[in-house]
Amino acid sequence: MRARFGAYRPGTRSFDSDKVRGDHLLGPDAKLPPGLRPAAVLVPIVDRAEGLALLLTQRHEKLSAHAGQISLPGGRIEPTDADAVAAALRETREEIGLPSDHVEVIGRLDTYVTGTGFEIVPVVALLEPPLALAPDPGEVTEVFEVPLALVANRANYRLETRQLKNGVRTFFVLSHESRYIWGATAGILVNLAEVLAT
Repeated sequence: MRARFGAYRPGTRSFDSDKVRGDHLLGPDAKLPPGLRPAAVLVPIVDRAEGLALLLTQRHEKLSAHAGQISLPGGRIEPTDADAVAAALRETREEIGLPSDHVEVIGRLDTYVTGTGFEIVPVVALLEPPLALAPDPGEVTEVFEVPLALVANRANYRLETRQLKNGVRTFFVLSHESRYIWGATAGILVNLAEVLAT
């Protein structure tokens, strides 16, 4: 696991690079939205005795952006953050109460650009249980785990197209039990599956 991510070289932000992903990049004439806001998320892999699992959150229904959606912990990169890793760790600590010293960062995935104007750096990390989590009730309604074997299987993903308020969007979807994982989160997980397959 560590070796895979240590050897993976994600691209930098460049529209011509196949290492920049996004559900709004629908064709050869697509343009990056202007004024992208930098953000970072943690891709936390929990090392359970029964098998590796991916930790995800259910966002609160009353949040102004992406309310109720399933997401990776993270958020905007603030001027006080040293880099994307520091931002991902800080946001994870604020959202679910995971102490940074319980996180082993092992690499990163490709930059992901959202149709809502965020440029997201996914930071991959290993977590050793037990996890003493304290989710912020104003941001997160639930923290749960999904088997990494399910996430790593590309056959479990499908593409959907939908008319949203900012136009027609095509995005990946991953279903697990009654959960609907889509958009940027599913797009980042597709990249995770690609790295795990190498």
